[in-house]
Amino acid sequence: MRRAVLSCTLAVLVTAACDTPSPPRSTTIDTVVASNAVVVGVVDGDTIDVDIDGTSERVRLIGIDTPETKKPDTPVECFGPEATAFTIALLPPGVPVRLERDIEGRDAYDRLLAYVFRATDGLFVNLALVEGGFAVPFPFEPNIAHAAEFADAARSADSASLGLWAECNG
Repeated sequence: MRRAVLSCTLAVLVTAACDTPSPPRSTTIDTVVASNAVVVGVVDGDTIDVDIDGTSERVRLIGIDTPETKKPDTPVECFGPEATAFTIALLPPGVPVRLERDIEGRDAYDRLLAYVFRATDGLFVNLALVEGGFAVPFPFEPNIAHAAEFADAARSADSASLGLWAECNG
């Protein structure tokens, strides 16, 4: 069942046949969580813009890395557009989210570092990206609260040849 859901999700992104792909069930907590931000837009697969009480913030999803699509002087990487499309499908503008921080609050580019949960259903977006094969774990100390979870999800995605594991030669 899970493989069928993931296959449908990938097919949706490639063919744009549906509005919103279904994330793997293990990434949701099936409950509403209190939001502390609203999505304004998606920059790429692992970076979003949010509004926090009238203040615009760029947020880097910590613990994961998606293939590049907008890095200056760098070609678009394999499965980058698909990762961005998946993030857009999960977090369209106006979606309330809960941002949870780890030890370090900002990166060298002054982006807010956060684990992102969709408020309407508790979807753990960072984990959904790894589980679907759209991102790889990117443990960057000291922000490693979910490192083991992301590593397990990546092993499963690799074993199932999902997303970038199938399309980008591992």
